[in-house]
Amino acid sequence: MSKKREITCIACPLGCRLSVWADGNGVQVENHICKRGVAYGEQEFTNPMRMVTSLVLVNGGKRPVCAVKTRSVVQKAKIPEVLLAIGSVTAQAPVWIGQIVIGNIADTGVDLIATADCGGVE
Repeated sequence: MSKKREITCIACPLGCRLSVWADGNGVQVENHICKRGVAYGEQEFTNPMRMVTSLVLVNGGKRPVCAVKTRSVVQKAKIPEVLLAIGSVTAQAPVWIGQIVIGNIADTGVDLIATADCGGVE
């Protein structure tokens, strides 16, 4: 049996304090109120995923930076590579909400998109 981990569930507003561990029958989750807690606990224990938000530099924009995020979650282990990729790019203004800033960032299969309009200098 693996070591039991205590995880706060974020799948719904209840914030259950899950106990999660692996044994011969797979991943076990206790202290959940809803089924979403089971799915969240299993994923967080085996392959944690996160949304990444950051800023990218903008050349020729009204502001020097633009807010960005991954379109969906990425593996937690890939976050350092994602952040390196974000730090290595400068977007050219204008940049618009929803625009892909980096496609398939860090080979995650997920695009990095702008979350703000960063228009050009007038």
